[in-house]
Formats: sequence, C-alpha cells, structure tokens
Amino acid sequence: MTGKSKTFDTRVNCYECKHFYVTWDAQMPRGCRAFGFKSAMLPSIVVRQSSGTLCMKFVKKEHKGRNG
Repeated sequence: MTGKSKTFDTRVNCYECKHFYVTWDAQMPRGCRAFGFKSAMLPSIVVRQSSGTLCMKFVKKEHKGRNG
C-alpha cells in the first residue's frame, strides 16, 4: 500500500471543470455555476461534505489550442 487514501484517486478537480469560476469576493473566492454557489473551499469539497457523494455536475473543460 502506498499510503494514499481511496478518495485521492476519485477526487474531483474543480480547476478542470467548465462550471468552476473565480469570484471577486475575497471571502468566497471560488464558485460553481452548475450548483449556483460561492465558497471559500473548492466547490467539489463543499458538495462532498454536504451530500456525501462526489460532484455529479463535473464536466471537463475543453481546451482550445493556441491557434484555435
């Protein structure tokens, strides 16, 4: 065993989600457009703590190349 928790591999990375955004609110700098809230923590952590499940609204961002 490598010491990693099982949740390490299943964690949702909000920075790779198209619904994630950075707000201008210094007290709540992270937001989720899909769920419609702002938070001091990453939205995926708030969802996990409140629902007990992983975020079901995660959609991976589509990155366009520098020429597109």
